[in-house]
Amino acid sequence: MSLEKAIGRRVPFADLLGIEVTHRERGHARLELELRPELMNSWRVAHGGVVMTLADIALAVAAMTLDPGAKGAITVELKVSFLGPAEGRLVADGHCLRAGGKLAFCEGEVHDASGALVAKALGTFALRHGSGSPSDAVAPEGGGAR
Repeated sequence: MSLEKAIGRRVPFADLLGIEVTHRERGHARLELELRPELMNSWRVAHGGVVMTLADIALAVAAMTLDPGAKGAITVELKVSFLGPAEGRLVADGHCLRAGGKLAFCEGEVHDASGALVAKALGTFALRHGSGSPSDAVAPEGGGAR
């Protein structure tokens, strides 16, 4: 399913990358992305920014599964260790270790099509409740940001 359907908010960058939510349950989320040439670095493997983004979003979605009132999760801190090159379909599993009223602490892994572990991630997320301010929202199609 699309990320928008999973969390109720459009994330244009996730759409651009082609990120899909393939599994969600309490405290866990699995996201996948099919690697395309434009998402590769000069060595023809996944660009580190793509791997990091996939991990970031997987952890954020995992955090949101523990708080039904959360309308979003904003990255406060993220550490990603790159363990090897990634090729083919990338799979990120995020696990929320603990979620309080405002912060969630998560960890995750990214594997490539061969099943190789290519990255480990640790992150802290601020859980957002309510609609937020206009500056928090994505500008509508054809509209500009304030």
